[in-house]
Amino acid sequence: MKRTIQSLLTLSLGSTLLLAACSNDSSEETASTTAEDTSWSDIQEAGVLKAATSGTYFPNSYHEEGTNVLTGFEVEILREIGERLDVEVEFTEMNVDGMLTSLNSEQIDIAALSISHAGENADKFNYSEPYKYTYMSMIVREEDNSEIETMEDLEGKRAAGAATTSYMQIAEQYGAELVIYDNATNDQYLQDVANGRTDLIINDYYGQTMALTAFPEIPIKIQENLFFNPSYTNFSMKLGSDTLTEEVDKALAEMHSDGTLSALSKEFYQGEDVSVEVDMDIPTYEIEE
Repeated sequence: MKRTIQSLLTLSLGSTLLLAACSNDSSEETASTTAEDTSWSDIQEAGVLKAATSGTYFPNSYHEEGTNVLTGFEVEILREIGERLDVEVEFTEMNVDGMLTSLNSEQIDIAALSISHAGENADKFNYSEPYKYTYMSMIVREEDNSEIETMEDLEGKRAAGAATTSYMQIAEQYGAELVIYDNATNDQYLQDVANGRTDLIINDYYGQTMALTAFPEIPIKIQENLFFNPSYTNFSMKLGSDTLTEEVDKALAEMHSDGTLSALSKEFYQGEDVSVEVDMDIPTYEIEE
């Protein structure tokens, strides 16, 4: 089938010197306060930015049919960042939990994973500036909306998704039974809703629209009365990788300014510009920690 295609926390040099001069603690503690962040200089020296992506989420990260070439909105953004920073981007495909672990173990430098800033991992990573704005929607069976008309109807329903995401958190919060998939492809997710193995998928509206376009033969739909939780997507990096975060943000700012982000969005999202915020009155349902 053809598929169409935070804040940055920096410690000033003056503050560092003041702490070092006034401290009477051990040399080990003093060294820790003056440790240099080498996250960006290490990448410059290696000439490689190690990036993680799912490889299974059309149109953000997927393989072109016939060639198996990795592409997608977030993949091409990362490639463009690499060009602007004059480093090669080396991709590894993995699931959400793998990305979190690999960031902390420094096996990767950056992940195409937008961690919920209201969730338990909110203060455990660095984040780039947003490159996509969206909101949540819900895929259900075409014939009966999976008997879901309100959020309260999620009680007892089976929600499909990846573990530890905000999508699954809100489904569980409203009483859904979670059916966890390990980096499954879009068609598997969608077919399981259609055949009744699961009842719903909560995810990004634009991504779900594109998935439905790619698989028109599967009898599922987006529940048109349930749009909620406007959000934005950014890249995640290891906590403390401030110099790397700063360089990524500079590249993204340039891409916003010169129209590159808008052009990539329209290429992969059928003319939609997801790089700007939507002008809609969309409710927000708090996700409990």
